[in-house]
Amino acid sequence: MRNNPWKERLISEPRINDRIRVPEVRLVGPGGEQVGVVRLEDALRLAEEAGLDLVEVAPEAKPPVAKLMDYGKYKYEAAQKARDARRNQANTQLKEIRFRLKIDDHDFGVKKGHVERFLSQGDKVKVMIMFRGREQSRPEAGVRLLQRLADEVGELATVESMPRQDGRNMTMVLAPTKRKADAMNEQRKRREAEREARRDKQAERSSKGRARTASATEED
Repeated sequence: MRNNPWKERLISEPRINDRIRVPEVRLVGPGGEQVGVVRLEDALRLAEEAGLDLVEVAPEAKPPVAKLMDYGKYKYEAAQKARDARRNQANTQLKEIRFRLKIDDHDFGVKKGHVERFLSQGDKVKVMIMFRGREQSRPEAGVRLLQRLADEVGELATVESMPRQDGRNMTMVLAPTKRKADAMNEQRKRREAEREARRDKQAERSSKGRARTASATEED
């Protein structure tokens, strides 16, 4: 029912369905499409008609953001990912990268490169967005930024801890899909291959130098 399972749960144990107690919500469809601000009863009706749950994903927003999703299925998938992440956490370090909400594309690309490097080395990455002033009232913008990052590094990571706002900060933890030990073995093999390639080039240059010397001697 979903195109991108990572998007579904943005805070731990969110309010769902009849537990949501607000007059209206900013509704997001199951595929991430923006429906707009609707009355809570209308959102619950749409969820029932679609056979989905209504989940409050950004309660601090004005109005709160709610999404249509198969919440039971998501919890199962999240538990599976968490178990996989625990199996891979031996010797794993937790790196931290900080973003500003209004980051430009160049800086985003640079920081994403750091995230990819840490993940490829088998380390977890705690991504933090620091809100300034009125930015605290726009948590959905922070969610979108973290979602963009998670999507773009999706081949290297799973989202271990979904975006969670705490005062002026919003954090998300990415866990590498590759175990630390495997990443270290690959790096060691890559370094060995590079050293071997350098030795081969040096040997080739030495051989050519001797050949030129011998040719010059013969001409004399």
